[in-house]
Amino acid sequence: MPPVRRGASVEILARAAMRAARRLVRDFGEVEQLQVSIKGPGDFVSIADREAEAAIREELARARPGYGFLLEEGGEVQGTSPHNRFIVDPLDGTTNFLHGLPHWAISIALEQHGEITAAVVFDPLRDELFHAEKGRGAFLNDRRLRVSARRELDRALVGCGLPVRDWPGRAKGFTRQMDRVADEVAGLRRLGVCSLDLAYVAAGRQDGFWEYDCKPWDIAAGILLVREAGGRVGHLEGGEDLFEPGTLVAGNPAIYERLTEVLREVTPPPR
Repeated sequence: MPPVRRGASVEILARAAMRAARRLVRDFGEVEQLQVSIKGPGDFVSIADREAEAAIREELARARPGYGFLLEEGGEVQGTSPHNRFIVDPLDGTTNFLHGLPHWAISIALEQHGEITAAVVFDPLRDELFHAEKGRGAFLNDRRLRVSARRELDRALVGCGLPVRDWPGRAKGFTRQMDRVADEVAGLRRLGVCSLDLAYVAAGRQDGFWEYDCKPWDIAAGILLVREAGGRVGHLEGGEDLFEPGTLVAGNPAIYERLTEVLREVTPPPR
């Protein structure tokens, strides 16, 4: 099979992600050693996060100097091209990284005129580059992606978030959601990396996914991956703007519909 010919936008995003990945992979090895120190790796990881973001921003600004940014660490940066911006999470899965757990990723999306047109989610430890362009499909490295074909929830593997301290999802009835979905599916998973959860839905590794209070930089790239792989993404509460606060639901078309129905049965209506 001939190699996939990636478009210019994906090439730019991939180059930025790979540049940041080199530093993060090196730092991840240091984090594993820092687990035994008294101070712990927290400050070290926050520096690694910021430096990765700076490397990505520098690479993207060189390629598209007028574009703006929405950055996890640096916030919103206006560009001279008002309808184009990059949405960047330099280290999705910081808590995993912090604990030496080898499951984290770099997520970068290009938004143009309010639509995500190109995306990459890069897992450097597995050398897996998930990428997509609007209208051109989704891929893992050189392999075309399609969502799974499972239609029944009792055969589905579904990803989710889990409550942590001060998590606003508690008030949204997550515990009831989890209990209800667990009664219906073959298995629940909490992987802790939203961008990879969505990429795994696109790849058919998970049949569905839901989580409350995802941030734009967590989901921007993954939304395009799922849609270009033939899946569906929406808000449980309704509404078209997936960057607004709410519960993100994704899946292959059949599982998306059924998962949404089940979740709405036990979710308080929005106030």
